[in-house]
Amino acid sequence: MYTHEISNQVPDLRDTNLYTRDLALTEAVQREGAAWHDCTLRSQGELLGSAEMSELADLANRHAPVLRTHDRTGHRIDVVDFHPAWHTLLEQLRHAGLHALPWMQPGDGAHAARAAGYYLHAQVEAGSLCPTTMTFAAIPVLQQEPALFEQLRSRLFSREHDARDLPIPHKRSILVGMGMTEKQGGSDVRSNASIAMPADPLNEGRGRAYLLSGHKWFFSAPMCDAHLMLARTENGLSCFFVPRWLPDGTRNPILIQRLKDKLGNRSNSSSEVEFEEAMGIMVGDDGRGIPTIIEMANHTRLDCIIGSSALMRQALVQAIHHARHRSAFGRLLAEQPVMRSVLADLALESEAATQLMLRVAHAFDAPDDALQRAWKRIVTPAAKFWICKRAIEFTGECMEVWGGNGYVESGPMARLYREAPVNSIWEGSGNVMCLDVLRAMSREVQGLSLLLLELDDAASTHPLLQPRVHALKQMLAAPEAEREAGARRLVQQLVLALQGMLMARHAPASSADAFLASRSDCDGGRVYGTLGATSPAAQEAILQRAWPPG
Repeated sequence: MYTHEISNQVPDLRDTNLYTRDLALTEAVQREGAAWHDCTLRSQGELLGSAEMSELADLANRHAPVLRTHDRTGHRIDVVDFHPAWHTLLEQLRHAGLHALPWMQPGDGAHAARAAGYYLHAQVEAGSLCPTTMTFAAIPVLQQEPALFEQLRSRLFSREHDARDLPIPHKRSILVGMGMTEKQGGSDVRSNASIAMPADPLNEGRGRAYLLSGHKWFFSAPMCDAHLMLARTENGLSCFFVPRWLPDGTRNPILIQRLKDKLGNRSNSSSEVEFEEAMGIMVGDDGRGIPTIIEMANHTRLDCIIGSSALMRQALVQAIHHARHRSAFGRLLAEQPVMRSVLADLALESEAATQLMLRVAHAFDAPDDALQRAWKRIVTPAAKFWICKRAIEFTGECMEVWGGNGYVESGPMARLYREAPVNSIWEGSGNVMCLDVLRAMSREVQGLSLLLLELDDAASTHPLLQPRVHALKQMLAAPEAEREAGARRLVQQLVLALQGMLMARHAPASSADAFLASRSDCDGGRVYGTLGATSPAAQEAILQRAWPPG
């Protein structure tokens, strides 16, 4: 007798608008000056929440890129082939302007608008965001070289994706990657050994052209049309724009040794390369390569914050959806008190990340304002440290909500979980971020004072925030050596104070109180689901806000 019945299995979450059902996001978009982009975000949210986009993301990650170093006749070609789904994803990103929106349409809310769109796409597929982020971050660096930028402007700003591997003058659009990391140094790029020699020692009209020799241990997205690289001249590390093709139509000698077999998304290609007198154009001042790329790092770190916030949001949505459809021990998971406490706690964490993400993005629109500069320079590395760290534990907890079904690659949770660690590592690991926060505080003394005044103002009307702000000030008053040893603790305190302030100002009172109360005792760490005395009604209100049924 056939007895196998399929029951109590959760249907896939399909055809839902990722934007309109995210109340924290839609409210923050209005608040941070990006209301003019609302209609576009609604359309983008509907597209990205469709079954078609989920299928494209799955295909791009199941069919990994393939490296072809030589053609049939033995000529070196160094080509990486991608599944068509990858190019369709890049077409969507390009059409949405996520590679250049604030540079194409500068003004109030431009960075917040772009951050919201990036956040929506990152919930669906993360790998295609790598070349998008690097191109976005490269634009303000390339603008330092007006003549070079003028040649590239139309192709950088184009909303069309051009997948052809051709010299830049023959392309309708281009992508720009990065090649900073070398095997001996990692985050310590000052130890880079690659060298750059003048291509025209007599400076007869080509004084900015150099020949680069060396290697890169992580060369992101090798099929980009050009890369920004660091190499050493007689005057020290300098930054160079290195195209895949030379002006005479031959290939620049950038030899792809292998693709990295990495954790996380499978859709994107990270590689290891050798370059043998590859031609590059110096960008910025000779010997000032690290200051030149600092602005690029600020933008890529912002995208790490957005990307991790998006992973948390999608993991949360999937966990709530699962709990509302899966029964155990005679009740839906979402009806069980301990599960409801876990989900509500996760919802608060996700909303606080979203609030902070949009607030930091807003600061990039006003770099001349002292307070906004403090948010950009101090809070960006702090938020990258905290949110990217939290995303790792967060996605694991959401996977556990799914149980064994979450641990298989045929569902969405495994890919979210595998992707979570990268943003904490890329563009500076946790210790690098915390030390950068300390450096920024020492340089932005006025900005730090303004941040503290903003926290004081919020704490004056929200008593639950006062202990957090007081503890932060005590840490800031510690001797310098003590501050460095406790840098992680200080940065955690700063971020939680800022998140608490944003929740107190912008979330419903029940959500803000639950967040502030539950985070007041977590200096040493905590697990999700420990909200304390939060009532079932308050927890249900939090979940309804996080993911309204329907």
